[in-house]
Amino acid sequence: MTRDEARARDAADPLRGYRDRFALPDGVLYLDGNSLGPLPRDAAPALADMAGRQWGERLIRSWNEGWIDAPQRIGGKIAALIGADPDEVIVADSTSVNLFKLLVAALRHDPARHTIVSETGNFPTDLHIAEGAVGCVAGARLNAVARGAISAAIDGDTAVVLLTHVHYKTAERFDMASWTAAAHAAGALTLWDLSHSVGAVPVDLNAAGADLAVGCGYKYLNGGPGAPAFLFVARRLQERLASPLSGWMGHAAPFDFADAYQPASGMKRWLAGTPSMLAMAGLEAGVDLWRAVDQQAVATKSAALFDQFAAIGARLNLECASPANPERRGSHISFRHPQAYALCQALIARGVIGDFRDPDILRFGLTPLYLGFEDVWCAGSILADILTSGAFRDPAFAQRNAVT
Repeated sequence: MTRDEARARDAADPLRGYRDRFALPDGVLYLDGNSLGPLPRDAAPALADMAGRQWGERLIRSWNEGWIDAPQRIGGKIAALIGADPDEVIVADSTSVNLFKLLVAALRHDPARHTIVSETGNFPTDLHIAEGAVGCVAGARLNAVARGAISAAIDGDTAVVLLTHVHYKTAERFDMASWTAAAHAAGALTLWDLSHSVGAVPVDLNAAGADLAVGCGYKYLNGGPGAPAFLFVARRLQERLASPLSGWMGHAAPFDFADAYQPASGMKRWLAGTPSMLAMAGLEAGVDLWRAVDQQAVATKSAALFDQFAAIGARLNLECASPANPERRGSHISFRHPQAYALCQALIARGVIGDFRDPDILRFGLTPLYLGFEDVWCAGSILADILTSGAFRDPAFAQRNAVT
């Protein structure tokens, strides 16, 4: 694709208008929205209103003027993006905390089943949290196996199959419906991590028959650094599962101030402590941006951006670690290179922000709401210059930062 062709595609892009709804810095090509989405322009006014009026003027009265219902309200908005009903999703805590709650609940669901099945190489926090969860339930264990061995690992002792829908490194995507059916055939539940899926690829939890899911708010949903996460529990399971974190916000009547715990009905039982309303305001601004977005248009543009970047990588003799079939991947592209970290740092120094995943992955987020075809063309030109000139071999680019 030439630069003129890229500009023509941008001009014809049905999503092009969303680009102006983000505060994108000049001189930066941002290809890391799969780790931290950029600032929506509506977020700063929403945060200012939360701090200045709702907190500063209304004070505690704001709890009865919209705060107390925020977890359900925002959860209902996210539900529309993941094929769930509004009363099946709630915003709470972090992805890690929500994983713990749902894993322990799933292990306690059927005392005859003791095993969490997951994938080696899954996002580390998923496996770390699973290790902690099995330690809280007598007789429970984690069985993490290679992707090709997952099917054989699902058996009569499996309580829950924990899978990340889109892999954080390679962007490989599980077929949610078929894997959910396989788990159900063995009598197990499924728990899907949607952190690299929501806002990136079409998701339909209910059509797939999914049981449980979690996801973060700070990647493609653009909710801000450390934004609250969300969790999904299919309606058929809501009264049969109980959160192990019996916090007061999950109580049936928190303001009765009873000593004994009685879980709320529905999704409210998955709340624990008091939510951070400043963080909720940022997340809601990001989620609201998605209200009228055509998910299929996002998927179509994502596939086109991927093909463009994959062609650039092929010309530069970079090994693409992501599946070529758009039905089998998410919305980022990864290349393998022995000096991937240095390459990433050299690109950042030139204003192209991607990220590195150990040991050899150079990863670029393809976020169709604001990324354009000319952006990818420019990023590819800079990448080509860095590779051909050897600029990435500067020793300064090999010095590891705490966050990669």
